[in-house]
Amino acid sequence: MRTLVLNAGYEPLSVVTSRRAAVLVMRGKASILAEEGSPIAAPSVLLPRPAVILLHRYVRVVRRGPTAPSRRGILRRDRRRCGYCEKSAATVDHVIPRSRGGSSSWENLVACCGPCNVRKGDKTLEQLGWMLCTTPKAPTNHMWLPAELDAPQEAWMPFLEYSGADQRALA
Repeated sequence: MRTLVLNAGYEPLSVVTSRRAAVLVMRGKASILAEEGSPIAAPSVLLPRPAVILLHRYVRVVRRGPTAPSRRGILRRDRRRCGYCEKSAATVDHVIPRSRGGSSSWENLVACCGPCNVRKGDKTLEQLGWMLCTTPKAPTNHMWLPAELDAPQEAWMPFLEYSGADQRALA
């Protein structure tokens, strides 16, 4: 079981195991806001299994600009959808091939399915007559959120408040 950890300001901070969440609660560092499943039995106490906990102290999160692109980051940004055909993607492709001067930047990398990656090779989109389904760009604010929030558990939903743009990006 996974537990959503909310910062003292009620914003999502991380997702941890229910065991780690129980330790935080037992040490007085967090409170249980929602519970689900069978309780956790410890030698001296029976603790409800936390689904959402709230930290008592605010944890300052340093958010910098976008980091260097990674395969995991590109796939997450593109929601594992091919940038050319929108099928399920498991690899990353350079829109402008590196052999033709393309860089390994957020704006030049897209998620790509195997067949499209093989067909594209080191050709440009103009040579193939292809178009991108979406314009690749550096990630926005929602990218710092834990990856588990891409498919949140039902018990977490009352505690997650996204703007419309963030909901579309995480859907």
